[in-house]
Amino acid sequence: MAHKCAVCAKEMRCLSALTVHLRSHTGEKPFKCTVCSKSFSQKNNLRSHVRVHSGEKPFECSVCSVRFRISSDLQKHLQTHTGEKHFECTLCSMKFSRGGTLRSHLRTHTGEKPYECTLCNAKFSQGAALRTHLRTHSGQKSFECTICNEKFGSLDNLRSHLLTHTGVKAFECSVCDKKLRDSGALRRHLRTHAAGVLLDCTVCHKKFPDSGKLRRHLRTHTGEKPFECMVCHKQFGCCDNLRRHVRSHTVEKP
Repeated sequence: MAHKCAVCAKEMRCLSALTVHLRSHTGEKPFKCTVCSKSFSQKNNLRSHVRVHSGEKPFECSVCSVRFRISSDLQKHLQTHTGEKHFECTLCSMKFSRGGTLRSHLRTHTGEKPYECTLCNAKFSQGAALRTHLRTHSGQKSFECTICNEKFGSLDNLRSHLLTHTGVKAFECSVCDKKLRDSGALRRHLRTHAAGVLLDCTVCHKKFPDSGKLRRHLRTHTGEKPFECMVCHKQFGCCDNLRRHVRSHTVEKP
């Protein structure tokens, strides 16, 4: 016999499932963590949460032995071994192994940018991009080169820097076969082949090879200074100037 929810008419196979479902309407969370007092609507969710405190990871990958706190994380991880991609974009048919990755990809079509910087109101399509951006305000450099100890604000910048030590040039120009160290350098190089692709400033008509340089230039017209020092609140038009300024507080040598 099916048990129907009196709020949304959804049917459940058993009474216990209906009881759990009703909490989604009432907001009731009867299961509380004894360590941090966080509450949950289901006992299983509490069990998974407790492992955050205990460090327990009972779910092990049978391929590479990496362990996980919850079974759903293990299932997602297994797809990196099988290559399965069940999530397909309905706009361009590109496939992904995770639903979250598909949702992020869809924003490249919609232009949606739900992650906003509370300091300068810049918006981003992904949370990781916002976290990287926030370091331009704080001057934080968490990624250190193990060869020369230079520090960087993002993992991508560190990876690009490491190529200066290895000499590897993995990105090849399809026009002249020249090899470049990173994808950004390749994009800039390709513009030397594409005549007339330079971006034009609508104020003074000065031309720039990429949108980043054009945006920085436009600030000289608008006076916009989106990069703020967290110590003294002085503002700057570009992140490089902020980085140099932050050293005046930390006494860091360039």
